[in-house]
Amino acid sequence: MTTQTQHTQTHSQRHTEYPQYTDRTVTTGPTERERRHDVVVIGGGTAGLSGALTLARARRSVLVIDAGQPRNAPADGVHMYLGREGAPPGDLLAAGRAEVAGYGGEMLSATVVTAERGPAGDFRVVLDTGATVSARRLLVTTGLVDELPAVPGLAGLWGKDVLHCPYCHGWEVRDQAIGILATGPLAVHQALLWRQWSEHITLFLHTGPEPGEAEYEELAARGVAVVEGEVTALETAGGRLSGVRLADGRVVGCRALATAPRFTARAGFLAALGLEPVGQEMGGHVIGSRIAADPVGATAVPGVWVAGNVANLTEQVIGAAGAGVRAAAAINSDLIAEDTRRAVGARRHGLTPASAPGTGGGPQAR
Repeated sequence: MTTQTQHTQTHSQRHTEYPQYTDRTVTTGPTERERRHDVVVIGGGTAGLSGALTLARARRSVLVIDAGQPRNAPADGVHMYLGREGAPPGDLLAAGRAEVAGYGGEMLSATVVTAERGPAGDFRVVLDTGATVSARRLLVTTGLVDELPAVPGLAGLWGKDVLHCPYCHGWEVRDQAIGILATGPLAVHQALLWRQWSEHITLFLHTGPEPGEAEYEELAARGVAVVEGEVTALETAGGRLSGVRLADGRVVGCRALATAPRFTARAGFLAALGLEPVGQEMGGHVIGSRIAADPVGATAVPGVWVAGNVANLTEQVIGAAGAGVRAAAAINSDLIAEDTRRAVGARRHGLTPASAPGTGGGPQAR
């Protein structure tokens, strides 16, 4: 059984700790005429903003729609992002929004209810306000939901003392007593991984499978303690994790607890386009669901690209940014090919092509 924390619930919810957009914000209502853009980016995290920046610099009209609910909101800082090491997540996103706006990109604070193919072949994006926007191409960067183990006290410490990725948080808890909450077959792997950051690792078997003989030997060789029994609650002192309570009443002290959530792509609004999540495996085990795509983010539906955690559940922040750039470049190339086909057709029929730089592109094409 799992639970979802506030910051990782469905894409339809807003995260109030993050300011609403102030630069080049688009305000749409149900009665406003449908707006048409070269590209609508759904999701305003690092993948979406990096893609939007790339497209805006390519003179494409681009709209970023975001619910203001970033997955990494509880984290103190973003790590392994060269040049921005330790930057608060909100600061990184605010800087990204300003950069996109500086090149003519637009932002819209809203939730996408559904996306569907329009009668002319473009995409129609329906918002929770009742308004719609249309686009020639879609870039989906909505990320994922962390489905957490249903242990009392765990959700409230998620992203602070309850962690997942040692590359994101390991340095900050180095040399401390770290527990590993087993919920699946990768728990031993996780315990051995976290052992790189501390000698004081305890594997709580909880609801995970019993390690095999070879795994027990590996754990013993690395000095990892193994505790049997189900974890029933987390203990705190001063608002910070102090220990793990077991079903038999024992309390084992620890300052950090690592666990492996199930990762679920935020992609329900794509169902009308025929895009459904598929499983992603690690070590032969399914760790969650994602939207399948090729190396540049193109999905099985022509005109729809994905980037970031919605496409790759284990992607780091800087990797998501790179994926957004790659997808955006592929989208721009696809639009150039379409613009060229239209220009050739117009020329053959003696029609005047639309203004440069492209027959349908550019910030002027609103």
